[in-house]
Amino acid sequence: MDLMAELLDDLRAETASLETLLDGLRPPDWEQLTPAEGWAVRDQVSHLAWFDDAACTAAADPAAFQALLADLFDTGTSVDDLAVRERGRSPAELRAWFGASRERLIGTLAPIEPRRRLPWYGIEMSAASFVTARLMETWAHGQDIADATGATREPTDRLRHVARIGCMALPYSFTVRGLPVPERPVRAELALPGGGEWTAGPPDAADVVRGPMLDFCLAVTQRIHVADTALRITGETARAWMRIAQAFAGPPGKGREPQSG
Repeated sequence: MDLMAELLDDLRAETASLETLLDGLRPPDWEQLTPAEGWAVRDQVSHLAWFDDAACTAAADPAAFQALLADLFDTGTSVDDLAVRERGRSPAELRAWFGASRERLIGTLAPIEPRRRLPWYGIEMSAASFVTARLMETWAHGQDIADATGATREPTDRLRHVARIGCMALPYSFTVRGLPVPERPVRAELALPGGGEWTAGPPDAADVVRGPMLDFCLAVTQRIHVADTALRITGETARAWMRIAQAFAGPPGKGREPQSG
């Protein structure tokens, strides 16, 4: 199986997992507030659908995407503004929108060569990383919905994609905050949910992040404060990174407050 086919299969599986969660919601559940400040379940779903549509544009018509990006910048439109715009949609309309947008996105990305560069918000990435980013967003926003509704999700080895993009985004985590990118490399040694170990970074790196892959993914998507994880962090560069780690594009995320004493 080629790289894009493998990634798209995992994106389909992560999408199916989220859709199963959504299918179990009652209409009042869509108004339930999530851990993301000011966002209800409905806003998490509209966010995914809106950016799936934008991703289709980026892949199919980069010039049109740049025009869309310029309009958002010129009008000062934020992701919160986009969520507010869609609050008139019913749960059924949101569910249908997300399903159609995701199906269209997968069809658009399927024939693209994995190394082809695609534009995104403030960055450019390979088509393979583009798919990985959509999977990461699906999982992370699904986590917000699960946290809001009390649903339990079993972690899967698809988290390796989230971990990979989290590690690749180390330089971005610093530059998006106007900080110099550290020269010292960092290694990740993470336990896969299904057993075994996943690693990234030089084997001889002095700075290392070790622990459950789930905890690492929650931290780099800013769904949990690193102090509330079981991660073991060695080295000042690794500690500095994990305090600000951000796997997603856009302005610096606020992160979550620590819950532990």
